[in-house]
Amino acid sequence: MAEAEGTAGKKKSPLVMTIVGLLILSAVGGGGGWILGSMIAPKIASAKTEQKAEATAEAAKPEGGKKGEEPGLPHLATEANGIVQLEPITSNLAYPSENWVRLEVALMFKGPPDAKLAEDIHQDILAYIRTVSLQQIEGPRGFQYLRDDIQERVDLRSEGRVSKVMFRTFVIE
Repeated sequence: MAEAEGTAGKKKSPLVMTIVGLLILSAVGGGGGWILGSMIAPKIASAKTEQKAEATAEAAKPEGGKKGEEPGLPHLATEANGIVQLEPITSNLAYPSENWVRLEVALMFKGPPDAKLAEDIHQDILAYIRTVSLQQIEGPRGFQYLRDDIQERVDLRSEGRVSKVMFRTFVIE
């Protein structure tokens, strides 16, 4: 009986064993992270210096963009490509009127772009968005119906001079 009491007193508490195990695992994990970080960090630092060098080389080139653009960055939505990006459309929905929608659209013209026609299309899309309710544009099917309706309005307004309407952003708040 004395031997049973002696071995019971020498057993360690499960809580102490759990704490010791967690400390060992933490030390192993921290050491492994430190080693891995020291192997990766020099590669990241050298990549950042290469990017900075490339950016300064690009900035030194004589070709510049529009005001506010970073020089040397090409944009797909240019009049040379036949694409006109419309100003963002922000409006409240018909129902519920507390919800707002922000829509950025680009138009792909079949020939040379027409700024007057693009502005007319912008106003037409804005007028249409104000008549749409949230229930009509919920979900993927509702969004597809909205895209189809806007494409149809653009086709009617442009009389076939706009080949495609490209949605750049669509946010409902």
